[in-house]
Amino acid sequence: MRSPESPPSPRLLSALARVPVARTAAALALTGALSACNTVVLDPAGDVAQQQGDLVVISTVLMLLIIVPVMALTIFFAWRYRASNKEATYEPDWDHSTQLELVIWAAPLLIIICLGALTWVGTHLLDPYRTIGRIDKQTAVAHDAEPLEVDVVALDWKWLFIYPEQGIATVNELVVPTNRPLQFKITASSVMNSFYVPAMAGQIYAMPGMETRLHAVMNETGDFIGFSANYSGAGFSHMRFATHSVSDADFAKWVDGVKTGGKDSAGTLDRATYLKLEKPSEKNPVARYASVDADLYGAILDMCVEPGKMCMSEMMAIDARGGLGKAGIRNVEMLAYDKYGRQASAAANANPDAATKRELAWVRALCKQEPGKAPDNTVKAPASMRSLTGAGLSAPQSVALEQNDEAPARPLLISRN
Repeated sequence: MRSPESPPSPRLLSALARVPVARTAAALALTGALSACNTVVLDPAGDVAQQQGDLVVISTVLMLLIIVPVMALTIFFAWRYRASNKEATYEPDWDHSTQLELVIWAAPLLIIICLGALTWVGTHLLDPYRTIGRIDKQTAVAHDAEPLEVDVVALDWKWLFIYPEQGIATVNELVVPTNRPLQFKITASSVMNSFYVPAMAGQIYAMPGMETRLHAVMNETGDFIGFSANYSGAGFSHMRFATHSVSDADFAKWVDGVKTGGKDSAGTLDRATYLKLEKPSEKNPVARYASVDADLYGAILDMCVEPGKMCMSEMMAIDARGGLGKAGIRNVEMLAYDKYGRQASAAANANPDAATKRELAWVRALCKQEPGKAPDNTVKAPASMRSLTGAGLSAPQSVALEQNDEAPARPLLISRN
């Protein structure tokens, strides 16, 4: 048996020498291809995503300030104090150096302080519930600018986008204008999903019976990909949608085309159509609805699209009054959110008799039905772009004094978002 310390055998050296040059070249080419992976997270088309990418880069650089010297010193000490180096000073009784201790503890502490400050500022400035304060580094959002609202519903396994201002809806297609603030209201029909367009902003969860928010902007035109970043069942891998960032003129043209309809039109998206669309399906093609029920998204959020089903807001209003005892049993049954079993309660109340009608009328008279009236948790962008404080915190005194000056505000590298 050959000793592990012995040099490689001539047979091994000869085998290595016979390795084809083409195979080596192919391996190098593959390495180059892997290094050219999609870097959309670090080079996105939206300002919010760009700021998030900058946080990743800055955090990485700060950590490398410690990692690189440590790795270099590890190699240095291993070489400098190897057994064969007789010139290295051997001090087995050495156990303390004040200067070295200061370096070892002070450097990481400073890095942690910088990372903590960066995280604090970034967490508040990039709050997805906060309206954006700028279009890009040089352009602030006009005080009278109205964001484009898009209501997002995560279905099994597809995405529904409702444009309330335009009165249209699409499936698996998101079209937004560039350089206009965007406001997404996000919910789900069944299990939790995650709404994610890497070129636009970070991922936001979509949950049934709840509404999350996302504010963003797209600064470049182009075609991008959005998808669910949270596993949600068998069709999860196909839960992707096309995202198109277009000019204002092209967006208006697209909206007119959807409203006009044509052979690609899916008609009107009302409650009956939605209940069919809501059923699990995979690899759905793009669908466009020329009109949409104005109250549909609110009913989806309130989990009461089905006829005869009580809304969550109604039940919460009844509970706030102390409940109804036996009189509310039928209404509690109507709250069942079993995807495949709730039809029974809906069918039982579809054609109620006189007694049931009186009961339902009495119960619903106790609360005002406002489906989808979820509290607006949007955080407004500040009037001044100088302040780096978080939501609800007052500006530092020095900043407040500067704001009284008439000098134009300087753009920040990181703005309130």
